[in-house]
Amino acid sequence: MADDLTIAFVGAGNMAGALIQGLIRTTTIPSTHIIAADPDQARLDLLESDLAIRVTQSNDAAVKSANVVVLATKPQVFGQVLPGLASSLQPGTLVISIAAGISTRTIERVLPDGTHVVRTMPNTPALVGAGATAVAAGAYATDEDLALAQRLFESVGIVVQVPESQIDAVTGVSGSGPAYVFAMIEALRDAGAREGLPEATALQLASQTVLGAARLLLERGEAPEALRQKVTSPGGTTLAGLQALDDNGFRDAVQGAVRAATRRSAELGQMAEGSND
Repeated sequence: MADDLTIAFVGAGNMAGALIQGLIRTTTIPSTHIIAADPDQARLDLLESDLAIRVTQSNDAAVKSANVVVLATKPQVFGQVLPGLASSLQPGTLVISIAAGISTRTIERVLPDGTHVVRTMPNTPALVGAGATAVAAGAYATDEDLALAQRLFESVGIVVQVPESQIDAVTGVSGSGPAYVFAMIEALRDAGAREGLPEATALQLASQTVLGAARLLLERGEAPEALRQKVTSPGGTTLAGLQALDDNGFRDAVQGAVRAATRRSAELGQMAEGSND
């Protein structure tokens, strides 16, 4: 696959950089087959020197030389970026979007008829090769397109395929989810410090605890309910802590966060649709 693909990244921010690094690290795509376009020349210079990829400030130049294009710009600028790409795409180019809230329909309406579009929702742990990405096919994308997108994003973590109707929910759970976990680690750190631990020690313990719990869940393959019950003794310390979480609405707060992020993703999509009418 690597020998006959050239991938262009339109936008070269952190997520694009993470994916580029993953593709090169896993030898999925050689650096000589990757080109990144971005208005920030300093960012391009850094990627060029660190990863030996090709760079340009011209989206047009990047797209013309590629048979896979990754749209990695912010959702708010899609309306300005997409029209300029329409005349530059080569026939049969696969377009992969990582923008929150932007539907394949919105992209397809601006690009040439029949363009193959795959929508994805990665998350920031991709920066350390531990990402979770969902992929969904647009109207013209094939099974082969989905398989290719999955292969690319597996270079930075796990990949699941979902219908596009579920992508907003994916955004609420895993797209925004790392921030919820960081907030929990902050709270554990601060609580540990209030109970007498040095702040650095509390942070180290909290971070490793979250990492270890997630690994235990994934590697054992047991339900989280089962693992929770195994570590909760009647009348013990863990039960006391869990009861305090329940008393303070922990479960409702997490579910509310997912619901709010999911709805915001849908709103961004509606705004993008409206801007293209």
